[in-house]
Amino acid sequence: MKIAVFADVHSNLDALETVLDHIDRWRPDRVLVAGDIINRGPNPRACTVRVLDRAKAEDWAVIRGNHERYVLMNSTGNLPVQGPEYGIIRHAKWTYDQLDGLIEPLAALPVQWDMTDEAGNEVRMVHASMLGDRKGIFPDDSDESLREKIAPAPKVLLVGHTHRPLIRTLDGALVVNVGAVGAPFDCDPRAAYGQLTFAGGTWQARIVRLEYDRERAIARFHESGYLRESGDFARLILAEFREARSLIPGWYRAYEDQVMDGGMTLKASVDRYLESCRIAG
Repeated sequence: MKIAVFADVHSNLDALETVLDHIDRWRPDRVLVAGDIINRGPNPRACTVRVLDRAKAEDWAVIRGNHERYVLMNSTGNLPVQGPEYGIIRHAKWTYDQLDGLIEPLAALPVQWDMTDEAGNEVRMVHASMLGDRKGIFPDDSDESLREKIAPAPKVLLVGHTHRPLIRTLDGALVVNVGAVGAPFDCDPRAAYGQLTFAGGTWQARIVRLEYDRERAIARFHESGYLRESGDFARLILAEFREARSLIPGWYRAYEDQVMDGGMTLKASVDRYLESCRIAG
């Protein structure tokens, strides 16, 4: 049996199409999608349609990630529409506005998927870990930390979220973080997805990395209106994409409070943070 698993597309159409082409040529028996199809990128509608259409036609398993949850919060009508907080979440509102007719199927996605293999072992998929959709599994997690994040441990646990791929065995459980299709954070800009094979009663995993047209992907940030209409926070998102490393948590630690209490504008904070990171913004 062969299973392809991908996650964290983040509205990156060029990376998604490259990964889907590779998966099609590998010809797995099943395709799994571990969440975060949308947000923080310029083509949420096209990416969502690609994934949901294929899922319906080919019986893919698709679960919801934390960014689906963030974006869908716009349907409550309880989020700010002006002020500092709006400036920070404005990009998610832009994404929501592109998804007319797709909100209901995204909201209907489950948060977990599992199956039993031919040997009677559980294979489970969640977005980040068993602790929730934001408690991710990282390459430097200690054994103690990892045990907590996978409990109750299946034979195989498949995750995404951190944008950092890993394959690790602990106490007989195979843990696979498939990395990110659209925005890797391990300083390797290539798209990532996971391939699992089951033979002789044993699961084996590998991470596939794929080159694609990143300059075309960057151009879409501008052509789609995403940067223009999402405000200054979107500049951080593009910087993360260009650098293939996590930047936004550092901005939150350094500047969120100052922006929220009016001590600094969002633009000034982004300018200063990108300069401190030595990134042209």
